[in-house]
Amino acid sequence: MGKQILLDCRLFAVGADLSGASNKIELSAEHEDKETTNYRSGGWKEVIAGLGSAEIAGEGQWEAGDPSLVDNASWSALGGVGPYTVCPTDSIVGALAYLTYGMRSDFKFGDAVGEVAPWSGTVKSSWPMVRGQIGHPPGTARTASGTGTALNLGAITTGQRLYAALHVLSASGTTPSITGRIESDSDGSFASPTTRLTFTAATAAGGEILRTDGTAITDTHYRVAWTISGTTPSFMFAASLGIR
Repeated sequence: MGKQILLDCRLFAVGADLSGASNKIELSAEHEDKETTNYRSGGWKEVIAGLGSAEIAGEGQWEAGDPSLVDNASWSALGGVGPYTVCPTDSIVGALAYLTYGMRSDFKFGDAVGEVAPWSGTVKSSWPMVRGQIGHPPGTARTASGTGTALNLGAITTGQRLYAALHVLSASGTTPSITGRIESDSDGSFASPTTRLTFTAATAAGGEILRTDGTAITDTHYRVAWTISGTTPSFMFAASLGIR
């Protein structure tokens, strides 16, 4: 991926797609620097990494009146924690994605007379910011159980974790239910998949993020899978996953 102009960033906030109401998204991640300078430091300060933190800041055009719109979604999430996924360029399968579990810490809206009503808000991380990929695109409706495209993320060493976020953007039908999961295998054929993470069954818009326990996983390929039940169910959802 070369240099680019930001034209089609995507922002998934728990169970809402705020991409169409956003015109600025900023990600930041850092570690505290803790000084360890001593008499053998050669006259230079020495530092090591302390606590890490990450932040997502966004702004755009204010809208309200539906749970999927920025005002409703922001107020319902304010002070709470949930999954957030940001993509620098679209959200097709395999697209670069950054995901985290964070707290919606603030929400602002309003401006002078005659201006397009703006909003701004911040998410502060409770888990690390993970660099990963989109495992399921938001624009494909699912009405039956199935599996997604295999992604070659590589093996997971001891101490690393597999992270995955599921954003259920809409649900329709009679008693619809979707249970998402992340499967792994040694290659892209998925001849003998192993379930690594299983999300809580969802019946409405919402989101969840999960991670493994830090045990090594030798499999190199991962995919999103889902089980759907109900009468004429239909779900729109996005999923992201990565290793850190």
